Amino acid sequence: MNPLGALPARFRRGRLLVVGCGDVGLRVLRQLGGRMQVLALTSSASRVPALRAAGAVPLVGDLDVPASLRRLGGLATRVLHLAPPPSGEAAGARDGRTLALAHALRRRSPPGALVYGSTTGVYGDCGGLRIDETRRVQPGTLRAQRRVDAERVVRHLGRSAGTRASILRIPGIYAPDREGGTPRARLLQATPVLRAEDDVYTNHVHADDLARACVAALFRGRPQRAVNANDDTDLKMGDYMDLAADLYGLPRPPRIDRDEAQRQMSAQRLSFMNESRRLDNTRLKRELRVRLRYPTVRQGLDT
Repeated sequence: MNPLGALPARFRRGRLLVVGCGDVGLRVLRQLGGRMQVLALTSSASRVPALRAAGAVPLVGDLDVPASLRRLGGLATRVLHLAPPPSGEAAGARDGRTLALAHALRRRSPPGALVYGSTTGVYGDCGGLRIDETRRVQPGTLRAQRRVDAERVVRHLGRSAGTRASILRIPGIYAPDREGGTPRARLLQATPVLRAEDDVYTNHVHADDLARACVAALFRGRPQRAVNANDDTDLKMGDYMDLAADLYGLPRPPRIDRDEAQRQMSAQRLSFMNESRRLDNTRLKRELRVRLRYPTVRQGLDT
């Protein structure tokens, strides 16, 4: 039998499986720069050429069809799970997609490391307090409840299969080169924001910094550990929109009170305005050793 050192380099560098290889996943590929062989799971055959052009080996499979995931077991040494949970009220508070993925990964040689991209929405409303990852989760929406369920599934996989499972809790993602990644469209539409006395704190991360955090977590994430993946920005939502307007040379958005917001805004938009928190990112910097390229939204938007 040939020793490991005699194997081709592509088998020595390890394999990464990216589940949900959208904008952030593609940025992860660029961050890796060919240092790992990357497999990308997609449910859409039309995305195969784009994934292949980005340097990934496309695998067609659907998290909503567990039978299509059977071959994933044993394929990768590390897994980055960025796929969203199912949407709509019919799905309830469970994330069957993450459960199906976990079952598939256990079939043969579970991965050594798994990173799950969750959301900071799992904390619910914190009344504007500054919090860290020790804060008890208290999801206020079905969307956030499904993320809490997915975190539970990921942690169980880690404990039962010996996988170093870690969680990134991700806030609002932005980047000038990301579709819908800046507030410009809302500013052009004069979408209102809450007046100062009703406003909420919001949290952000540049898509490139998030990709770097994903890579760091794959190699440095601690078992069963959650990490807030936010930047250093400390702004309320309306102040963020004012800052963006000033940077773009556009009019600042109109301010309205909560009663008027209830009449004008969609339920989804209002859900973001019902939660206020300021997130501590010490673990991101100390444990994952991520140095933010865009520490604040001012630097990230002004590029």
